[in-house]
Amino acid sequence: MSRFDRTLWITGAALLALLWVAPFLYAVWTAIHPSAYEAHFTLTAPLTWQNFVKAWNAAPFARYFLNTFVLVTGITAAQFVLCTLAAYGFARFAFPGRDILFALVLLQLLVMPDILIVENYQTIRAFHLVDTLAAIALPYVASGFGIFLIRQTFMTVPRELDDAARIEGAGPLKILWRVYVPLAKPTYLAYGLVSVSYHWNNFLWPLIVTNSVTTRPVTVGLSVFATTDSGVEWSVINAATLMTSAPLLVAFLLFQRQFVQSFMRAGIK
Repeated sequence: MSRFDRTLWITGAALLALLWVAPFLYAVWTAIHPSAYEAHFTLTAPLTWQNFVKAWNAAPFARYFLNTFVLVTGITAAQFVLCTLAAYGFARFAFPGRDILFALVLLQLLVMPDILIVENYQTIRAFHLVDTLAAIALPYVASGFGIFLIRQTFMTVPRELDDAARIEGAGPLKILWRVYVPLAKPTYLAYGLVSVSYHWNNFLWPLIVTNSVTTRPVTVGLSVFATTDSGVEWSVINAATLMTSAPLLVAFLLFQRQFVQSFMRAGIK
């Protein structure tokens, strides 16, 4: 690559990074300064944490964070179990209709989740689960992407390891747990990070199926800051937004190397 091409790529990457960083920096600025400085940028502007205090006291964020943690943890755990079993079956067992069923799994990847909102809501209402954490989680406990990703990893495991485990007397589930799962750890980490990020930020479906504070996740809780009697308070809104996104930002900064390496080892392009 020539010096000109390299400079061009670096310039393009810097511009794209600026497009993402600029709104974030504005959110940080407004969150740590009084509302009078929302559009008044000066180095002498006084710093304040009152926006965070006001945002925290304006809504039961402790409950929202607890709901979100339970929700994200439960969905990810269920996906790991169900996707692992399905991926193992597709990768290592021959049965009638296997290819057709796997094609249906891949077809599911083409369907936007928002398209199924009406049908999912009718199902949840039929089971009397509206306004519960289960209502938020049930449409996501299985994932076509997770099945596909883990299956592709299992397909790379040499069959000789299966034979060696069977000689030692191991059954299918023990082989899965002792052989396949340890070898697929990078894939689980990659998929887990994607799943946690998606469900932490999911808004539309939780908004539709929840009505009370006891079941709302943190993203829906943010909607309480949309308007106030005195109008929109961007400083408080941005403070609340930073509070809700902080766990994901901190997690990515701490595990960014493992995040990139896990995707590379998992074969995700």
